[in-house]
Amino acid sequence: MFVDYVKVYVKGGDGGNGMVAYRREKYVPKGGPAGGDGGNGADVVFEVDEGLRTLMDFRYQRHFKADRGEHGMSKSMHGKNAQPMIVKVPPGTVVRDVATNEKIADLTINGQRAVIAKGGRGGRGNTRFATPANPAPEIAENGEPGQERDVILELKVLADVGLVGFPSVGKSTLLSVVSSAKPKIAEYHFTTIVPNLGVVETEDGRSFVMADLPGLIEGAHQGVGLGHQFLRHIERTRVIVHVIDMSAMEGRDPYTDYVTINEELRQYNLRLTERPQIIVANKMDIPGSEENLEKFKEQLEEDVPIFPISAVTRQGLRDLLFKIADLLETTPEFPLEEQEVEETHILYKHEAQEIPFEITRDDDGAFVISGAYIEKMFKMTNFSRDESIRRFARQMRGLGVDEALRERGAKNGDIVRLLEFEFEFIE
Repeated sequence: MFVDYVKVYVKGGDGGNGMVAYRREKYVPKGGPAGGDGGNGADVVFEVDEGLRTLMDFRYQRHFKADRGEHGMSKSMHGKNAQPMIVKVPPGTVVRDVATNEKIADLTINGQRAVIAKGGRGGRGNTRFATPANPAPEIAENGEPGQERDVILELKVLADVGLVGFPSVGKSTLLSVVSSAKPKIAEYHFTTIVPNLGVVETEDGRSFVMADLPGLIEGAHQGVGLGHQFLRHIERTRVIVHVIDMSAMEGRDPYTDYVTINEELRQYNLRLTERPQIIVANKMDIPGSEENLEKFKEQLEEDVPIFPISAVTRQGLRDLLFKIADLLETTPEFPLEEQEVEETHILYKHEAQEIPFEITRDDDGAFVISGAYIEKMFKMTNFSRDESIRRFARQMRGLGVDEALRERGAKNGDIVRLLEFEFEFIE
């Protein structure tokens, strides 16, 4: 099964907890704090493996949770950092964040890596909190939570040349005779339901990768037929080879076919019109094809090279492959998205600071505190130690939570919720 679009959940490892410990050695009076820091959590890293061709593995495993760091230990020993979680993906994988639609990574080269979810840093042990005023603190942090997100993995095949055209125009047959690829070939529409790739070598030793893309029909950019599902695979190609059935055996007009497919490509992605295109007039061995080709040339307004061929008899293939190879030598790669031109000067912009917390009310009248910053601060607090609890209360006061609750009408004894925990508001 060819899988080229999946949604997965990734989570970096949490940091290890810091420790509260003291030196208790003979002959070392007032040894002081000796709690070590926790280790950093593991990152979730995607790595390109050229042996993979589809995203099939992600159909069976959609959750990737990295290991947490080791907890801090006594004698000021730090916990061990967790090793990154390596997830293999095929070349051509684009990773996007579901929530923001931001492109996180475009993985194309074998061995290329990208951090998709960062692990949390380790919590500090009580050694870190010692001050002249408090030389033996009972404070230690929990590890920082690892980053978690849902991501979309989209495979866009790496091919130099893309074969496009209506179903049954001979794309699969052409690929099978110019390369060692073995696509399914039959006399019915949509025989090809997955992209097929083959390496083509010309007589003068040049080579390139050609992709036979599933048949497009009118409305493909809106999801009609198989087009919407596989149009993404043409985005990386540098040369588009438009295969047209010049025999008109299906009862369609060759020129209308040409205009329709080009319009579908333009509607899907306007940048596809920038790519050089070659027209392949296929099935020239069938009677009537010559007349149709002459009519086609009269109707064609653009200056596009036309190569009459017969994929079955191999007529005209040599010149076609030479032309494709020549075009590839002069055609640059097209970026999937517009690249911003780097400025020679630096522009500093004021960015609004993220709101550290938000206060809402539940149906039962309880005040609910939420926000990524305060929730992370809460998770990193060790509530088994009174001194840590007092530190968290000071942090909340410093953020202005107490004052904000009063403005919302909080009174003595009111219930305040933060995540799944509840506490009372005390003046």
